[in-house]
Amino acid sequence: MPKISATILTYNEEHRIGACLESLQDIADEIVIVDSGSTDNTVEICKRYGCSVRVRPFRGFGSQRQYATSLTTHAYVLTIDADEVLSPALRQSLMKLKVEGFTHRGYCMSRLNFYCGVPVKHCGWYPDVQTRLFDKRYANWNMRDVAEKVIFRDNVTPEPLDGDILHYRCETPAEFIEKERNHSYILAHDIADRKGDIMPVTPMAAALKAFIKCYFLQGGMLDGLAGRRISVARYHSTLLAYKAARKVRTKTGF
Repeated sequence: MPKISATILTYNEEHRIGACLESLQDIADEIVIVDSGSTDNTVEICKRYGCSVRVRPFRGFGSQRQYATSLTTHAYVLTIDADEVLSPALRQSLMKLKVEGFTHRGYCMSRLNFYCGVPVKHCGWYPDVQTRLFDKRYANWNMRDVAEKVIFRDNVTPEPLDGDILHYRCETPAEFIEKERNHSYILAHDIADRKGDIMPVTPMAAALKAFIKCYFLQGGMLDGLAGRRISVARYHSTLLAYKAARKVRTKTGF
C-alpha cells in the first residue's frame, strides 16, 4: 500500500491540533511537525500522537513548508495546517488512493473556510482550491513568505479529489482580526519587494479595492454578518499592509 507523509506547521495550537491529528489517522503513515517555538502544550500533544517534531524559527510560510517537506521519508506529501481537518469525504478519497495507488504527481482539493464556526461560501473563501498532496520528487514549495504554493518541475495539472479541507480560521472576531493583522505584516515585505511606487494614497486605494472585491465582486454580502466582518477586516489588513510596506521602503532606501 502506498504511504503518505503529512506535514504541519504549528505555533501555539494546543486547542486545535488534536482535531487535525485525529483526522489524519489511517491516512498519514508519518506526521512531521515544524513548530515555530510554541509556549503552550502544542509540542507535547503532537508527541503523544507519535509525530516527529522539529523546532525552527519562523522564516516565512514557503520556507517552513519546504523545510518540513525535506524531513519526510515518503515520496507523497500531504500538507495540512493545524487549524484544518480532513472532511470524511476527503478522508475517503485519500484512503482510496492508498488502496489503489497514485496515478498523478499532484492532487488538489477544495478548502471550506469557517468564520467563528460558520462556513463561508463567498468572500473568495470557497472553493479555495489547494494543491496539498504531491510527489516531492517532482515538486517544491516556492519560497514566498505568504501566498506560498507548490511548484512542479514540469507541466503538471493536479488531479482534483472529492471532499474538502475544513479550515477553522478563528473562534472569535477578535482572533480573526489578530490573525489578519499578523498576516498583513508578513505581506508588507512582499508588497515592498514588488516593482512600482507606493504613493501616499496607495494604502487607502488598495484597501478600498480589497473591500469592494471581497464584499461585492466575491459575494461577501451573501454571507451576512460574517461576510461584512470579513470584508471590513480585509479593508483594514490591506491598509495596514501597504502602510507597513511604505515604511519598509523608507528604511531600505527604495
